[in-house]
Amino acid sequence: MLTPLDYLFAALAALAAGGINALAGGGTLITFPILTFLGIPAVSANITNTVALCPGYFGGTLAQLNDLRDQKKRLWLLMPASIIGGLLGGWLLLQTGEKLFRDLVPYLILLASGLLAIQDPVRAWLVKRMAEGQSAKLEQWTWLPIGLASIYGGYFGAGLSVIILSALGLTLEDSLTRLNALKQAISFAVNIAAAIFFLFSGHVLWTVALVMAIGALIGGNLGGRLAGKIKPSTLRWTVVTIGMIVAIIYFVR
Repeated sequence: MLTPLDYLFAALAALAAGGINALAGGGTLITFPILTFLGIPAVSANITNTVALCPGYFGGTLAQLNDLRDQKKRLWLLMPASIIGGLLGGWLLLQTGEKLFRDLVPYLILLASGLLAIQDPVRAWLVKRMAEGQSAKLEQWTWLPIGLASIYGGYFGAGLSVIILSALGLTLEDSLTRLNALKQAISFAVNIAAAIFFLFSGHVLWTVALVMAIGALIGGNLGGRLAGKIKPSTLRWTVVTIGMIVAIIYFVR
């Protein structure tokens, strides 16, 4: 049974995660460990976290709607792969079971921390690739890497943005701004598909999810206002460090 203080911790974690996601990414590396440290089983914590962060992904997609308007053909190509991947990832999570997932958690957190750490090199590679105009005419195959990334997103989700951006860069040539907008829409589709699947799983802690959703919305708004005042790379490496420490704690436990 969670106490009012536990709900406060969950809300503050979501507030921080919302701001971090708006500025640098990696908010799940804050919220998920907090939920498990509050005594919530790992699978339920992961599922509740997925449901709670849906409004944040929706807000991010709306913010970049203008850059999506003329990418409808890509959306029609990629949305089915994103939704199916999110559903499959959610199904795999429920099949994993509590004990096995708990054993996998430190490795998943290390993976997510690593993905966050390489975000800047990934962006630099994308910018260089676009500048060189290396057209491979592979756009029709974009659904494949996106589908695989979506399975991971439905299963755990931390670091998903970096994976999706890299997957898009493999087969598409476009500005980083437009690819970022596409990334937001795909992330939202993955998250909402997994969340809808989880609605009937019995693992969602609804009061916690509601408190966190409000915290994440406020945090995202604050993060947007702080953009330009806080160096994203500094915040990103802080989150990476926290992720590494959390993974070590899980290994020790």
